[in-house]
Amino acid sequence: MRIPEELAELGKKRISNFPVEGFVYGSGPKHPKFMLVGEAPGETEIGNGIPFSGRAGKELMKFLEMAGVSRDEVYITSAVRSRPYKWGEKRERNGDVIKRKYNRPPTKREILAHAPILDYETLHVQAPLIVTLGNVGLKRLLGPDYSVTTNHGQFINSPILRLASKEWTTYEWSEKNYLIFPTFHPASIFYNPSLRALIQQDMEKLKIWLQQGE
Repeated sequence: MRIPEELAELGKKRISNFPVEGFVYGSGPKHPKFMLVGEAPGETEIGNGIPFSGRAGKELMKFLEMAGVSRDEVYITSAVRSRPYKWGEKRERNGDVIKRKYNRPPTKREILAHAPILDYETLHVQAPLIVTLGNVGLKRLLGPDYSVTTNHGQFINSPILRLASKEWTTYEWSEKNYLIFPTFHPASIFYNPSLRALIQQDMEKLKIWLQQGE
């Protein structure tokens, strides 16, 4: 499924005043086994237009393999569709120092800017389950009282936050409930390798859930 082009253009317009670049569409079938919601695309994704195609994406494919599904069977999106960046310095092998863009987490205002896109996807992608990757996607859908450290591996049946249609600057709760399954972002294991065991446990729970639904 692909979002309407006018919605993509709206998202680009709403986030144009922030330090972000590019735009990546969500990817996957309209009736997936589940929907994955990450943070935002990185440098690789902006370059090729494919969500989770960089270093973290390779780890995500391992997650999916543990859960017994393939990339083609899930819908992949994120809270923000443009790459948030910050400027930093990198020393080359010859000693030269160059300025370059580095990935950073999206801000609350950037997440709000692209809220109409995720709202459309959660409404139109017929996913029986939403798997959030890290805190950004989890808090975007369920609010600040949830954290991946506390809630990972749990199946949470709840309304989700949607952009308030009259204001477009605040959230309101959806009328229907969604089933949310939080787990850690694939990039988290680069900084904390011990999380791999917890992620594997989460994927085992997800695999059992999928098998029960077959």
